[in-house]
Amino acid sequence: MTKTAFLYPYARYHGEFTPTAFLFNANLQEFAYQVGITCSLQTGGKLSPTEAFQQIEALWHQLQVAKEQLEVGDRR
Repeated sequence: MTKTAFLYPYARYHGEFTPTAFLFNANLQEFAYQVGITCSLQTGGKLSPTEAFQQIEALWHQLQVAKEQLEVGDRR
């Protein structure tokens, strides 16, 4: 296992392939990775719980915006 593969794990996409779903999956994995880093920093005492919450809330907002822009999950 390379250092990059260890630090930036990436799971394969298993759903029905569409470019937008694939892109959203990549965004979702990046969100999960960033939340994990933020939680680790908070657990280690590098971030306060309030700062960690604010960062995760900002990441969640970014994910919601990406979902709306890609129109993923809409039943149109």
